[in-house]
Amino acid sequence: MPVRWGGAREGAGRKAVARARVWHRGRAEFPESHPGLVTIRVRQEVPSLRTVRLVREVEHSLRAIAKRADFRVVHYSLQHDHVHLLVESESVAALSNGMKSLAARLARAVNRVFGRRGAVLDGRYHHRALGTPREVRAALAYVILNARKHAPQRAPAAPYSEAWVDPASSGRWFDGWAARPAPPADCPAVARAQTWLLATGWRRHGLIRCGETPGARMRRASAKFSRTAGGNRG
Repeated sequence: MPVRWGGAREGAGRKAVARARVWHRGRAEFPESHPGLVTIRVRQEVPSLRTVRLVREVEHSLRAIAKRADFRVVHYSLQHDHVHLLVESESVAALSNGMKSLAARLARAVNRVFGRRGAVLDGRYHHRALGTPREVRAALAYVILNARKHAPQRAPAAPYSEAWVDPASSGRWFDGWAARPAPPADCPAVARAQTWLLATGWRRHGLIRCGETPGARMRRASAKFSRTAGGNRG
């Protein structure tokens, strides 16, 4: 039995239901100065993405992606059946190419770790451009604290203390905590933010507490995406 961070007993939680996939549609242009919130979902038969070995493989892939000059993954979190990312790109083409590379690396890592073959992703990725400091601040909390959002659905989940930082996220390298945890010894797997919004602008609305639960606005946007597969599509 692989080790996982968080989880549920057999048969607990919400029952699986059919979900809409995100199909291809041309992407609208967006300013280069705007970061984006990305969600990637995997097929229901794929084991939990929070398996420790897979998290390490994904971090290795992200370090390779960080070498790109035109596309950056600044933050991420791995949940049981989906991945959240905060990304920056120099153009729509750079976003598309960067996400294709990242998706391919993720699929290979999943199949390699779990000894499986076949498709991994459930449709294409969803991208939402973030245009204000308040939006970016909410998205940051949503991504790096996403495990706290899902904890009530995963009962009996391990109790998360106020200082707990999700090890399946980029939270341990985040420098915007209100009370900064002990810095990690390893090299960051993510790139440094270069847009004003994601590097500095969001701080106008306050640093992020480790014990926060992501806000209702982001939860509503995520729920709408799950129901309708709406928004900009990759």
